[in-house]
Amino acid sequence: MINLSVIVPFFNEEQFLEESVNRLLSNDVYSSIYLIDNNSTDNSYEIAKNLETQHNKIELYKTNEDKGKGSALRFSKGLIKTSHVVIHDADLEYFPKDIVEMFDLAKKNQDSLILGSRFIGNKRRKNIYLRTFFANKVMSLFFSMVNFYRISDVATCYKLMPSNFFINTELKENGFSIEVELLSKFLKYNKSVLELPIAYEGRSYAEGKKIKTVDGAQYLINTIKYRFLD
Repeated sequence: MINLSVIVPFFNEEQFLEESVNRLLSNDVYSSIYLIDNNSTDNSYEIAKNLETQHNKIELYKTNEDKGKGSALRFSKGLIKTSHVVIHDADLEYFPKDIVEMFDLAKKNQDSLILGSRFIGNKRRKNIYLRTFFANKVMSLFFSMVNFYRISDVATCYKLMPSNFFINTELKENGFSIEVELLSKFLKYNKSVLELPIAYEGRSYAEGKKIKTVDGAQYLINTIKYRFLD
């Protein structure tokens, strides 16, 4: 049986968390929604706790450390009980209705990683800043060349994958570089990534965007690291 869990890592997302989770709940394709609080210092945990009490599908956990997105994902590995898992950031930049289409594709390609791309197709996109656009283009081109596999959006949050890969693969990265590590290791051992267009609405740093220029540099370094050295 193919079924799906969602991991929602978050840190200090009190402004967006409730609406983000409610968007998830508007679709009925998930068996479980795991909210992973990466030791927030605002009211995010209290908001998440209230959501957990209202919805049976939601389970809330706290990592008690702020080491980044990768750390939160590693924490969640022991929770997954479904055949597939997808990652959803809590920042309202992504639209969960796209997960429904990704899951439909996964049902026909159960051993593949389904990647939601912001740079193919003609889905609605807003506020993709020039620096972000060109940086991701460079990172994705570099990643594709190194791995001999065309990927249009290496930095996308939306990755839907078989749970056995996610659970059994050693993941080392703490921050946003977990995105490159996941893709690199999946390609290394499975070689089947399918891309699907998704919608996107970026937020500014003033609104709480967390990824920084240094993360882009780390993406490039880790592309080499996980292709040849790990």
